Amino acid sequence: MYAIVQNGGHQVKVEPGTVVTVDRMADDKGATVTFDQVLLISKDGDIKTGTPYVAGATVTGVVEDLTRGPKIRVFKSKRRKQERRTHGFRADQTQVRITEISL
Repeated sequence: MYAIVQNGGHQVKVEPGTVVTVDRMADDKGATVTFDQVLLISKDGDIKTGTPYVAGATVTGVVEDLTRGPKIRVFKSKRRKQERRTHGFRADQTQVRITEISL
C-alpha cells in the first residue's frame, strides 16, 4: 500500500513505516502530522486517484527530526566588470515517519 501526497508544492510517494523528508513544518519532535492533500492511493493493486485530491483520504505520521538540507552555492558574475557575488542557502526540512494511510 502506498500513497502520493502533496506538501509544499512537492509530490512525495509514501508507504507505512518509511521516513520521508518534506519542507519544514511548524511541529516539534514527536508531534503527529496529518497530510490531507492525497493525490493517489494504491491498495492491493486497486488505484484511486483524486480530482485533484482523494476525498476522505489522510496520511498520518510522526515527526522524527528537524534538519537542514545541503548547502547550495549561488554564484553570479558579470563579465568584464569585475562584479562577483556568492550567496549560500540551506533549506529547512522535517523528517516524518509515516504510520498510517487511511481512506
